[in-house]
Amino acid sequence: MEQEWIEVEAMIEAPIQEVWEKWTTSEHVTKWNFAHKSWCCPSARIDLQKGNAFSFRMEAVDGSEGFDFQGKYDQIEDQEFLAITLGDGRKWEVEFSDLGLSTHVTERFHPESENTLELQQAGWQAILNQFKSYCEE
Repeated sequence: MEQEWIEVEAMIEAPIQEVWEKWTTSEHVTKWNFAHKSWCCPSARIDLQKGNAFSFRMEAVDGSEGFDFQGKYDQIEDQEFLAITLGDGRKWEVEFSDLGLSTHVTERFHPESENTLELQQAGWQAILNQFKSYCEE
């Protein structure tokens, strides 16, 4: 049985080189990788090479809860595409489309089983919207 995908997307008013750098560089990821201002990403480790890993620490600002979001890169096409296997085995793909002065970003991921599909889509879209805002600052 083929697993369904959840998809989120954003049109970002910034050139592809800038968008790619802010997505794939640890010091940038910590500034946008959270769904709501009550959360933060205090640390991010990225080794952007096929077969290598990333790990993002996600925490409530008040310290009441947190988790590590991690995975490994299965495929990397510079400034175009990332295919990732998450720590729990789910797949995640990120596609970057160069439109000159803007960039279209599409994420597809296999859902987990703890939260509703709607909640997962809303959460991932909120993080992508944070990324969009960070890139357009």
